[in-house]
Amino acid sequence: MRVLIVGGGKVGSHLASLLLADGYEVCVVENRSSVLARLYRELPTEAVMDGDGTQMSVLERADIRSSDVLVAVTGDDEVNLAVAMMGRFIFNVPRIIARVNNPRNAWLFTPEAGVDVALNQSDLLAKLIAEEMSLGDMMTLVRLRRGELAIVTEKLERGAKAEGQRIADLSLPSDCLVMAVVRGEEILVPRGDTVLQPGDEVLALVRGEAGRALHALLTSAP
Repeated sequence: MRVLIVGGGKVGSHLASLLLADGYEVCVVENRSSVLARLYRELPTEAVMDGDGTQMSVLERADIRSSDVLVAVTGDDEVNLAVAMMGRFIFNVPRIIARVNNPRNAWLFTPEAGVDVALNQSDLLAKLIAEEMSLGDMMTLVRLRRGELAIVTEKLERGAKAEGQRIADLSLPSDCLVMAVVRGEEILVPRGDTVLQPGDEVLALVRGEAGRALHALLTSAP
């Protein structure tokens, strides 16, 4: 898979490093000399291109037509939206992700404007803080399908409803799937007859309010 990233700041460069480590083909487009100097130190030379990502000729040189994903993560919302629109309506990139710097501009980043996924950092941070306040020690590892699904993990407390219970006997909501149980150094593939013990770390896929139901089963707090 080939990923074209417009914007070589901290977000763009870190994303590029992660994708390269996972074997993706990556190109980062950036035109600020100070940022380019850092990118050339951190990334392979062939993964960095000097240019203005809002210019069609630059995107052409970056081989946008063969890219599977376009990511616009500059610090300027106008630039990110312009890049997204060009990627969708001129170059027909299959998947487009754009960063929203100012929450007031979030309403502009829609599929109609060419954006498949809008990353509103302020909104994500606020929701994460609210979630951590409401779910205690439950940790959200990753969100999927624009936040509709989440992979969460939490330790089973002594005295909780789920202690000593088989997974099959738990009153789990239909939108909750237990994916794994970590017990000490051992990772258990959960089955219906798996009995949960205090200290078990439960990894689950949840949708919506199912996370709260799982939290109630795993904690002893009222």
